[in-house]
Amino acid sequence: MARGSDRDRDRKRAPKDAGRRTKKKVCIFCKDRIDWVDYKDVNLLRRFMSDRGKIRARRVSGNCAQHQREVAVAIKTARELALLPYTQRTVSERSGGRGGRGGGRRRDETVEAPEAAVEIEAEEADVDEEEEVVDAEPEEVEV
Repeated sequence: MARGSDRDRDRKRAPKDAGRRTKKKVCIFCKDRIDWVDYKDVNLLRRFMSDRGKIRARRVSGNCAQHQREVAVAIKTARELALLPYTQRTVSERSGGRGGRGGGRRRDETVEAPEAAVEIEAEEADVDEEEEVVDAEPEEVEV
């Protein structure tokens, strides 16, 4: 079939951004006349990070190119100095999801840490006074 058939000539395409004009964001560093981005100003840098710890894009944050580069370097420096986290811990409350092949545990099941298990055993030992508790703490094994 030919590309320029008669049917295709009669149809007109609508422009992709028909009527979608958004107000351009203004760089806050240019607006406030901030000379340089300080890596120690953690509260300011958090504005340019997502909730998961990723650096927001220029079109999202509204920074100019120069200040976006400075923000990225400042965030990376603050991460190295442990002022900012590399990622945020996320807790999933969803159930299975796709189903799949089974095997393994579901996402909504929680796994207790060994320290939490020791605390639970110690609490159970306090509650059951009738039973004799031999050792509430885990044994240390020499390797």
